This record gives sequence, structure tokens and C-alpha cells, in this order.
Amino acid sequence: MRVPLAIGAALLLGAALLPVPATAFPATSKATVLNHLRSITGTGIVSGQHNKEPAGSPGQYTRQVYDVTGQWPGLWGGDMMFRADDVANRQRVVDQARQEWANGSLVALTWHACSPTVGRTCEFEGGVKTQISNTQFQQIVTGGTALNQTWRSRMAEVVPYLRQLRDAGVPVLWRPFHEMNETWNWWGGRPGANGGAKIYQQMRDYFDSQGLTNLIWVWNVQDNPAGGWSGYYPGAGYADVVSLDVWYKGHPSAGDYQQIQTIAAGKPIAIAEMGKVPNAALLTSQTRWAYFMVWSEQLRGSNTNAEIQAAYFHPRVLNQGEIRFG
Repeated sequence: MRVPLAIGAALLLGAALLPVPATAFPATSKATVLNHLRSITGTGIVSGQHNKEPAGSPGQYTRQVYDVTGQWPGLWGGDMMFRADDVANRQRVVDQARQEWANGSLVALTWHACSPTVGRTCEFEGGVKTQISNTQFQQIVTGGTALNQTWRSRMAEVVPYLRQLRDAGVPVLWRPFHEMNETWNWWGGRPGANGGAKIYQQMRDYFDSQGLTNLIWVWNVQDNPAGGWSGYYPGAGYADVVSLDVWYKGHPSAGDYQQIQTIAAGKPIAIAEMGKVPNAALLTSQTRWAYFMVWSEQLRGSNTNAEIQAAYFHPRVLNQGEIRFG
């Protein structure tokens, strides 16, 4: 976003900034959002902010962006969660998603799912961040096994929430099994057709069968320098957006940027998680990222107010009120 001189002066003086008036989004299709992401590729990038637990306060980090910049992010990110108290507040997350869409922001949802080898709710340590054997994983993705039935029941639990968003005409950038090239999670570190790609494909097939036509399927890896990211890709028919989480480095390297583009083969690409906000060097050298999403507490924990403001007021960055369909 380009800052008028008067607003720039106010920024320097620490005065409050006025947000761009939001344009409420009407009910629309996933194709509309995907077409928009394609249309801005190379010219603009949507600003995004993730909101982690508690699910009872699913807009708290987005509010921090506004407090620093006077702008709301162009993309709101939430999570379907895993801990018992957060799972009990999934409706609050869905309500926030609907409100953010109505305010003129895109909606993204991640799911840190509990392993089917533990209870339906869990703690992060030992529940999401846990190791399972290859035998257990193969049972999860093999129809008719007990672990497969458990996993299908877990997926079934989130379907009604995603249907609410479908019925409200809210497309969702849906990012399951993120960082599948990492081994901290139960689904990760399994390249090949019978690994992470298979569980991703099965979820899409199941959710498609449930009529969730509003989901924009976001495939994701972390910027692990080991590379080989394409070994986890479920295929062009299963992914709509190809995304990268940037944690090994402050910003994606030129090699990271190229590897993601090669996998995407023309599909929109995005930075789905990052700690450091984009700077001018990144925004002007890697122009094909369609959106970025800063991770929750990292917004204030890893960036100065000046860095956050510089990102949100960069001419290429699209905040709430600056996203136009058609």
C-alpha cells in the first residue's frame, strides 16, 4: 500500500493511522479467490496474520497489526485446533472467519490435528508433535483399519464447521498437513506416493465427497535446506496453492523461491508462515508470492514497529480494503 505524505508524517510522529475503508466481500466461490491470487501475481501481495490459541480469542494477533499500523491484514489466519478447550471453541473460530470475510479480508485455516494414535483432543507435545511408526501411518491411510476409522471420524468432526463457511459463501485457504517435509509432526517426513502425499489426497477426496466446494487447497512445506520438496507433493489435481513456511531463514532464499515455483508450475505461490515480516528487498525481488502470513506471537516478538509498518505500507502490499475481485 502506498502511504500518502500526510499519513507518512503521522506515522513518523507516532500518531494513530486511519485504516482504508473495508469493502465487504459478498458470498463468492473459491474460483473467484483463486483467480484473484493469479491476477495479482507479480504485481501485489496480500498481507496476512495468523491467530493461534486460545480459540476463544481468534482475532487477537490481527488486532496487534491494527494497533501498530492502523491497517487490518488482507488475510486472516486461524486454526481448527487440538487442545480440548480450543476444540470446544471451534465455533468461535468459524464466527471470526465469517466476520473477517465480511470485513473484506481473505480467510485461511490451518489444522494442527491430533494423531489418530491419541485422543480426539490432545496437547501439542505428544499429540500433534509426536512420532508414529511407518506401520501406524500406513494403517491410518488404509481403509478398514481401526486407525483409519479413527482418522475419518476426526475429519468428520471438522466438516460441519467448514460447511458453515461454504453455506455463507466464504472461500477458505485450507492448509492441512503443513510442513510435511518436517518430522516434528505425526504426518511428516514421509516422501513418496504412500507418504504425506497420500494422506493429503485422501483428505481432499473425503472433503470433496462432503461437498466442501469452498476449500482452496494449500499444500505446504518448510524451508528445510535438505530440499527435495517435490517428493511430498500430492499432484496438480490436489493442490490449488503451493506454499512455503520460512523458519530456517529470515526470508526465503532465491533457491527456495525457485523451488516452490518449479513445483507450482504456474499455480499461485505463498509464504504461509514467517516470523520476520517481508522487507523491501524481498518484496521487490520475489514478486510472485501471492500472500504472506506472519505467525501469531512472532509479529511483535521478531519485528519492530517500524518493520511492521514498513511492510504494511509498502506499495506492493494489499491490506484489508485493497483487495478487489473482478
